[in-house]
Amino acid sequence: MTIGMDEEILRLVADTARRLNEREPELSRTMSRLLAREIDHLDEDQQLVELLDASVDANVKTLLHVLINHIPIEHLEPTTAASEYALRLAQRDVPAHSLVRAYHMGQNNFIEACYGEVQKLDCHPDSKLQVMDHISGVLYRYIDWISLYLLDMYEREKRHWISTRGNLHSSLIHKIVSGHSVSTTDFEHATGYRLEQFHVGAVVWSTETAPDTTRTLERFAQRLAASCSCVGPPIVTAVDCSTAWAWLPFGHTPPSLDMDAVREATSRLAKNCRLSLGLPAHGIAGFKRTHEQAQSAKAVALACDGRGPSVVSFGDQGVAIVSLLARDMESTRQWVREVLGPLAHHDDNAAELRRTLHAFFTTGEHYARTAELLNVHRNTVKYRINKVLDRPGIIPKRDRMDIAFALQVCQFLGPAALSGGDPGAAGY
Repeated sequence: MTIGMDEEILRLVADTARRLNEREPELSRTMSRLLAREIDHLDEDQQLVELLDASVDANVKTLLHVLINHIPIEHLEPTTAASEYALRLAQRDVPAHSLVRAYHMGQNNFIEACYGEVQKLDCHPDSKLQVMDHISGVLYRYIDWISLYLLDMYEREKRHWISTRGNLHSSLIHKIVSGHSVSTTDFEHATGYRLEQFHVGAVVWSTETAPDTTRTLERFAQRLAASCSCVGPPIVTAVDCSTAWAWLPFGHTPPSLDMDAVREATSRLAKNCRLSLGLPAHGIAGFKRTHEQAQSAKAVALACDGRGPSVVSFGDQGVAIVSLLARDMESTRQWVREVLGPLAHHDDNAAELRRTLHAFFTTGEHYARTAELLNVHRNTVKYRINKVLDRPGIIPKRDRMDIAFALQVCQFLGPAALSGGDPGAAGY
């Protein structure tokens, strides 16, 4: 190939990458969803999914930057997002092969996107072949380099994490949570925590990661237990650098937690901590079940995208059912759209009508109490309700229970449960 031809191919490569860069957010989002759906362990909770999104976005941007500016792979440094994702997978005991598969599946998805753009180039078919050959070579070298780099980082972090949490105490907790048979006597002897009592499972996580975050979470759980009049200290184990599991002990009497007091204590004891709770449960089976409920409540809290309260309990109204729906957001969005129609749009007009209708159902379809709750005039409430319920075609599914529950889902999950706004719906 002549030097002139080399320059022409590089120009076409850069043109291809620039066009891909124009739709980079969509490309990264599609790739993230593919990886989370097809590879085990990558969608275990919303935090991991968000880290996956950030890692994919950073890698795609880096690759496009390399192709546009012809940067040698050996001049690169892994992005913070990619490195942090590998570390978090190691801390969560997600198998290394899931990380490797993610990069290879992403490689295939990226090359497919490139192929579509290369076919649009106004050049000779031989030039298109050379462009794809060049992109494939760069992509292969990038994936080979970053996979080796991150696998080494992953293995070092996993060894470190095992050494810090791999004591008998944490090992026994993880065995119970995973459903393995554990001797109650051995557990209590090793940990000093009684299983034959009532527990409330808790998941506590920090919104800010710092070097001493793990210790901060443990201290918070201990202070929370004291404020809840527990019969002893909680048992706590770190899950990763920003998350801990805890169980609050209540002896032989089932507790009745004052959730307002728990929320006040949480905001007072640790402003950067968020908390999810299970229901009180007894014995070794209850130890596992209340933890599962706390995990489900956490899924709802994370799906709220920072808009929800700092404390969410599995016992809060609607949380148990919404936590099931939060596991499959695509199906949930579709169902909400089918039930609420235009009210499922993510715009201010729809939001106002949803708030009004939700308050209306909450007050037992009482206009005056709804007006008082929303601090608006009774006639305003009546106008809004009639606008929704008395006009044909606004809400396709007229069953009151379905509508009320769909509104509850929107209340919890917010934008995650909604569709994009529709300018043509302004008149509803």
